[in-house]
Amino acid sequence: MKKQLLLISFLASSFFAAKAQDTAKVAPAPPLTVYGSVDAYYKYDFSGHSNIPTSFANEQNSFSIGMVDLGLKKKVGKAAFVGEVSFGPRGQSQSIPNAEGVYDEKTNSFHIQNLYVSYDLTDKFNVTGGYMATFVGYEVISPAGNFNYSTSYLFTNGPFQNAGVKFTYTFSDRVSLMAGLFNDKWNVYQAAKRINTFGAQLMVVPVKNWTAYLNLLSGPASGTELDLTTNYQLTSAFKLGLNAATFDAPDPSKGGFSGVALYPQLAVSSAVTLGLRGEYFKTKAGDYALAGPAPGKSVTGLTFTANIKSGGLTFIPEIRLDHNKESVFMDSNGKPSQSAAQFLMAAVYAF
Repeated sequence: MKKQLLLISFLASSFFAAKAQDTAKVAPAPPLTVYGSVDAYYKYDFSGHSNIPTSFANEQNSFSIGMVDLGLKKKVGKAAFVGEVSFGPRGQSQSIPNAEGVYDEKTNSFHIQNLYVSYDLTDKFNVTGGYMATFVGYEVISPAGNFNYSTSYLFTNGPFQNAGVKFTYTFSDRVSLMAGLFNDKWNVYQAAKRINTFGAQLMVVPVKNWTAYLNLLSGPASGTELDLTTNYQLTSAFKLGLNAATFDAPDPSKGGFSGVALYPQLAVSSAVTLGLRGEYFKTKAGDYALAGPAPGKSVTGLTFTANIKSGGLTFIPEIRLDHNKESVFMDSNGKPSQSAAQFLMAAVYAF
């Protein structure tokens, strides 16, 4: 009888051990996430000329393409990676077209947006290294990450990407601090001479639904930008965003810029949101190359935008009005004008 009991116990133990092994074998691995977007647009400047010198959407009276954006990311345990590449004019490494209003065909038609790895040293302390979308500013390259389809002067003149290593410590769900060391030049994944740019970001949540980021990026070759980005979801339907920044060229006597942009948005239904971007942008006196008004001058822009969603597809009708005290734009007769107005309709599919 004892032998039979021992035999039954042995067989039962073997059975449950085998089941445990089978369960371990079939335990699903963390998934590889694929994400991205595609976009296209039509734009018409009411003067008949391409007037507003910000990034992307510069083709005049044309059905045009933005980009195909493809990203991969995965996290296993404490380690993670992100790789993202884009194809098309919006993803090209240059920020604005040439004097004829088109992109130089000699440049690559693709651009690496993100390529980095990260590791959680502790539950609160993370290190990330590689080529990363910048932490500075309110707007991003991918149209799926913006409410407006056209971009601000603050976006066009700030960094797009930074290559380096950064450390982030999360004190709580309301406060975190990042500090990092980056290559000397913006928007390139290889240092021109050395690694000598310092970057930092303080994130705070003062009250529920209000998040603010204070950003600093400073280096002897790229200059110094101090930036504030904040979002406040005041009600379930109304959100207010703000971006304010000031930039000094590597040699402060060469110039720079300062500006502020306000982003109120109102959801009128689950499918339709209306928004406005009001921006004031001023260049500092000097000969540092900037997209926008002449040195020491300013421009004001008002952009009225709607987001109409259906599944992953967003239709974006937009009207933009820019005004400069100097006659830097052209009117319909090709003569200098202080104002420019444009309409565009974009379609963005995000997945």
